Amino acid sequence: MAVVIPFKGLRYNADKLKNLAEVVTPPYDVITLEEQQAYYNKHENNVIRLEYGMEYDTDTDADNRYTRAAQALNAWLSDGILKFEDTDCMYLYEQKFLLEGQEMTYRGFISLVQLEEFSKGVVLPHEETLSKAKTDRFNLMSTTYSNFSQIYSLYIDRQHQIKDIMARITALPPDISFKADDDIIQNLWIIKDALLISEIQKQFADKQLFIADGHHRYETALNFRNKMRDENPGWTDMDLFNYVMMMLVDMDDPGLVVFPTHRLVAGLEAFDEVRVVSALKDDFDINKIIVDKNPKEICDAMVWDLLTYKEENVFALYCCEDYYYRLRLRDKSIMVQYLPDKSEAYRNLDVSVLHTLVLDKILGIDTENMKDQKNLAYTRNVREAVEGVQSGGYQCAFILNATKVHEIKDVSLAGEKMPQKSTYFYPKLVTGLVMNKFK
Repeated sequence: MAVVIPFKGLRYNADKLKNLAEVVTPPYDVITLEEQQAYYNKHENNVIRLEYGMEYDTDTDADNRYTRAAQALNAWLSDGILKFEDTDCMYLYEQKFLLEGQEMTYRGFISLVQLEEFSKGVVLPHEETLSKAKTDRFNLMSTTYSNFSQIYSLYIDRQHQIKDIMARITALPPDISFKADDDIIQNLWIIKDALLISEIQKQFADKQLFIADGHHRYETALNFRNKMRDENPGWTDMDLFNYVMMMLVDMDDPGLVVFPTHRLVAGLEAFDEVRVVSALKDDFDINKIIVDKNPKEICDAMVWDLLTYKEENVFALYCCEDYYYRLRLRDKSIMVQYLPDKSEAYRNLDVSVLHTLVLDKILGIDTENMKDQKNLAYTRNVREAVEGVQSGGYQCAFILNATKVHEIKDVSLAGEKMPQKSTYFYPKLVTGLVMNKFK
């Protein structure tokens, strides 16, 4: 099963940079253009320049965000801003955060993981990917030969043996500790003991890994590995391009949090609320719930209402006024008619029901439309969704409950992928804490 190995991690030099909070960022794909500029302004050595560099109108094939990332990386290595570990290491990474007033903690190991095609059943995906994002990551790897951020993966540890190893490590103070965005505490233990590393490796030898976050980066790493093998006919399994950096988290970690990703609809030529609601009655029990036009009141009402029905296929439809519609799927068997080739796990997902019976069947937003994001946008912020509709920027919004962790496992084991943007793991791993340069 999973082959995990230690590596000489690339980290910011503590002698040069005292405050890591100034140079790390969230994953590139959740950073807005405004936030990108803010990270540029925060520090001249912020990892944003490596992972998600600026684009300019004057960019050329010889001077662009990817070539500039490579130049910055080489300069920072030369200047000692970044340093490699003096020996192969694994890392234990922990985040501590508040969620609705409750203190939460989750942790996982950072290591290199041998790249395997999904068909081998060692590393399993759960979401569809977009070709544009994969092209972007491929171009970055082609100039930097690096992973600046970890792919976030889950594993099952039924005997809690890995958990026990973690407890022994975290009994000691972390080697690195600081607060990043949103006051989330970042702790890192650097594991150099060869016997302990070997013990960790043995525990993962029978494990499957389920990608939680980073599907585009994993598929890109596979494609890049194949390119490197073609260019290096004498390659061996020891070549680091055969591996990718991952964060490995126990699927039963109580600090594991998944947020829902809500859908916003725009640009439909003939959107009519009355017609849509009438058509929905074929498959859904519909309740019109009057609240208040105040965004906070509407958001709170929808969120708490949906949580009451979290074990059913239910979501809310908001179309701008002081009310919303609660939509409950009347009969799950209807999904068999529309998705006969899909597993029960896939058919039972809220996002599958929404995409199949509402977005595609009634609104005409099919799979290709979704991939191109022609009429569909996404947000994890309910208030952003409501205010987007109230401002006229969107015609309606669909608010969902979060996908459950066991649903991710079940769909992955069925060899299937969820619709895009089915999950949002929180908090995001910071980029720049540990990096991997494989050439």
